[in-house]
Amino acid sequence: MIPKSIKVSEKKFLKITWEDNSISKLTLKYLRDECPCATCKGETVLFKTYRPPAKKMITPEMYMVGNIETVGEYAIQITWKDGHNTGIYSWEYLQELDKGQQSEKKQDYDTLL
Repeated sequence: MIPKSIKVSEKKFLKITWEDNSISKLTLKYLRDECPCATCKGETVLFKTYRPPAKKMITPEMYMVGNIETVGEYAIQITWKDGHNTGIYSWEYLQELDKGQQSEKKQDYDTLL
């Protein structure tokens, strides 16, 4: 499913209207905390797994959106006001986050690493 519109709402939500007119409303905090990039979630290279350390300093800018750009026709890349911009959020991943947000579910990356 492809979004028709994506916008920041009330300075604390990312509101996505999908092509079937359903709406996802993700908190910016949950979206940032579940950033899928290697710096935030880790990665495996040549059978060695890197797990990032826990964030030591949390600032308000971490949860503020500076810019949102589309990546091809499959994802968005968010530049957060603290400068972080390496997470690529696919349409499928955004839908998974929408499902998981209700229970504050942390996305499980063990199977990917």
